[in-house]
Amino acid sequence: MAQISASLVKELREKTGAGMMDCKKALKETDGDLEKAVDFLRKKGLSDAAKKSDRIAAEGVVTSYIHAGGKIGVLLELNSETDFVAKNDEFQELAKDIAMHICASNPKYISPDEVDKDLINAEKEIYEAKAKESGKPDNIIEKIVDGQIKKFVNSISLLTQPFVKNPDLTVEQHIAEKIAKIGENIRVRRFCRYELGEGLEKKEENFAEEVMNQIKKS
Repeated sequence: MAQISASLVKELREKTGAGMMDCKKALKETDGDLEKAVDFLRKKGLSDAAKKSDRIAAEGVVTSYIHAGGKIGVLLELNSETDFVAKNDEFQELAKDIAMHICASNPKYISPDEVDKDLINAEKEIYEAKAKESGKPDNIIEKIVDGQIKKFVNSISLLTQPFVKNPDLTVEQHIAEKIAKIGENIRVRRFCRYELGEGLEKKEENFAEEVMNQIKKS
């Protein structure tokens, strides 16, 4: 087994934010391989997060993020189990980072389970029509479409999007790492993203249609 130096433990701590004993264990388990140790800790974080996922998280914060000179804004409710953790600097930073991610990546839903079924079916019809033009067998088309739907759903769901500050992780994995470090369940409850002028064109079109209808009736 490779000798685990203090400097290697320190480097792993700086990379992951994990505790010293967890870093030592990870390096021992991976024979001193730093990158494998990072993966080991990430998997441990996901495992720890899964164990805590059923615990009630009713405290937390409502935070905001404003970008582009006030042209895009996000309101986010991030929950923790206790008010003590909600006031923790690391939790507050996590909330700000997720709000910033929402601002940049514009997710429509929190998780894939929440994506509207009608939207999925509409996208599926489009993918199927395109896939059939290729002339491939139906069983192959089905696999292609399933893969495209999964990619689409993940792309519009907050938790499955690549985290903007570290695209090697999804937002869900980033939260899981924080759960392992902080020791409490953390969950995104809701968010709202505003973009200046968004929807105005549609409203103007609807207004014009209403005017035309009124003219026809008169």
